[in-house]
Amino acid sequence: MSLHVDKSIPKIIAVANQKGGVGKTTTTINLGAALVEQGLAVLIVDLDPQGNASTGLGVDLEDREYTTYDLLVDDVDLEQIIQPTEQAMLSIIPATVDLSSADIELISNEKRSFLLHDALRQPRMKSFGFDVILIDCPPSLSLLTVNAMVAAHSVLVPLQSEFYALEGLSQLMLTVREVRQSGNMDLRIEGIVMTMYDSRNNLSQLVEQDARSTLGDLVFTTVIPRNVRLSEAPSYALPIMAYDTHSKGAEAYRSLAQEMMEKGQLGERIAS
Repeated sequence: MSLHVDKSIPKIIAVANQKGGVGKTTTTINLGAALVEQGLAVLIVDLDPQGNASTGLGVDLEDREYTTYDLLVDDVDLEQIIQPTEQAMLSIIPATVDLSSADIELISNEKRSFLLHDALRQPRMKSFGFDVILIDCPPSLSLLTVNAMVAAHSVLVPLQSEFYALEGLSQLMLTVREVRQSGNMDLRIEGIVMTMYDSRNNLSQLVEQDARSTLGDLVFTTVIPRNVRLSEAPSYALPIMAYDTHSKGAEAYRSLAQEMMEKGQLGERIAS
């Protein structure tokens, strides 16, 4: 029996953590590629002024004529902004450093927290047929991150397996709570994924145990390992599945995608 899925409402997931270097962009790109392998059409929204997701998917700077900045500030048409990537069924809205000024430019806009929501949930999105939209958030709890949370159905939190990892999480959870109260009452935590995990390192194991005892089922069973091939893939502008499909990093993101599909609503987007 096949399941009918309303393609006019893609599942929107904000990948967020205010700490830098925790694997947000790596997770966004490679989870997107892993979901494509499962048969889903995925759009990545690069909301980080560093534009690393755009670079990591092979979008050169000269090819970023229209970006997330234009989507937020100038309301440019989706067809001009959404770009295909080398990976079939994986598209991107790229970013440039221009985005770093958006917080200041939008501060006087009464709808400043809802701009991304209105852009991604507009009826015209239906024509693209996306199943999932992944938003790569900047490493801060700025207006851009608030826009992502107001636009999203859920938040996926990459948590680096290092000392003090859980301390910063409380501030992120507080922001999620505030967004629920002020702009998106249906926002939920998609889950927390442990990243840069080294099973030989006692600290990684202690942080994982601490996270699971504190956060319970919110923490995905899948952990993302420290993996040289995973680190190399962005320099070749490829997701890990295309760069080294048999690597531990590729297998980990496949496992995360599968777990998300089993736990949430993503599996319902594939006819079965």
